[in-house]
Amino acid sequence: MLREPLYQGLQDLGLRGMARAFDKQTKSPDLEAMTFEERLGFLIDHERSERMGYRLAQRLRWAKLPQNAVIEDLDHRAARGLDRGLWARLKDLGWIQQSLNLFVCGPTGVGKSYIACALGHAACRQDLSVRYLRLPRLVEELVKAEALQKKSAFFKALAKAKLLVIDDFGLAPLGDQTKRDLLEILDDRYDKASTIITSQLPVEKWHAYIDEPTLADAILDRLVHNAHRINLTGDSMRKRRTPSDRA
Repeated sequence: MLREPLYQGLQDLGLRGMARAFDKQTKSPDLEAMTFEERLGFLIDHERSERMGYRLAQRLRWAKLPQNAVIEDLDHRAARGLDRGLWARLKDLGWIQQSLNLFVCGPTGVGKSYIACALGHAACRQDLSVRYLRLPRLVEELVKAEALQKKSAFFKALAKAKLLVIDDFGLAPLGDQTKRDLLEILDDRYDKASTIITSQLPVEKWHAYIDEPTLADAILDRLVHNAHRINLTGDSMRKRRTPSDRA
């Protein structure tokens, strides 16, 4: 019979989704009732789905999102000042295609990182490259790249990300070299790619936080003028969790 050679041929060509679908198809009692076009369409659909799933997994691995957050699970019942109209515009990700930025500010525990990760996950599902870094981790990566004389390569890798998420901006003072590196990163991305920044500090205090007027002007000039803003309010949502929620 030709079934085994056909199955192996699909495997050899790297069409593993089609191969699995073909194996399933040959065991279906409805096989004889299907037309050639229906059988071929069934195989193609499975191959396409498998490739999309594999590509999404690759995107998520590279993004390194710390939370399994998805926009469909966002709790709008929580009283934290999230404007539904703005959220509706943000979640379709058109702003990423326009290379706009997003700031998510508010006190600890109100869901800043969750929102950033949910949008990052949605971008991965749209086959966009995403990279997530907490600011302290970004500083560590810059120091390591400097020591290995690979900073230029690190800058290029970040520049390729269609969406860069910098979480926890403003938690600790920035060194002079970090400020210059941050300017370099943002300059590479200006009008070319989008950046999400989450912070407990309101945007109005970022200039003082950077604490070097010339660099602060340059950094904020590349961020603020083409950015959406979400200003969250309320108590920490972590306080509301029950033991069953954490399980």
